[in-house]
Amino acid sequence: MVRPVFSLILKGKKFERRSDPLASLPTFIHRILVMAAIGIFLTALILACGMAGYHYLAGLSWIESFLNASMILAGMGEIDSLPTTAAKVFAAAYALFSGLVFAAAIGVLFVPIVHRVYHKFHVDED
Repeated sequence: MVRPVFSLILKGKKFERRSDPLASLPTFIHRILVMAAIGIFLTALILACGMAGYHYLAGLSWIESFLNASMILAGMGEIDSLPTTAAKVFAAAYALFSGLVFAAAIGVLFVPIVHRVYHKFHVDED
């Protein structure tokens, strides 16, 4: 399932195999931009989930929810004290989950760069 989605997003341009020549610079830049867009989308989606959780579970306004969710997502910690146990459990789960998603978004961004470096080493061997 993931493979066809990335193939569709990359306009059918799959990563080159070991026997293929190194991708052109415009193809490489396109891959980086697509992966950056995916990372930004993931981050925005998780930010929206955090805002909704803080708004509905903690009773914060939307701007305060945005502030708390973005601070947790950035690794800084929450700003407001949470009134209910449900809000505290949500905040803990959101902090753990957002850390994983942030690491995944960084990983997605570095996929084309790492692939190009590895492929360049293999092309130089031949």
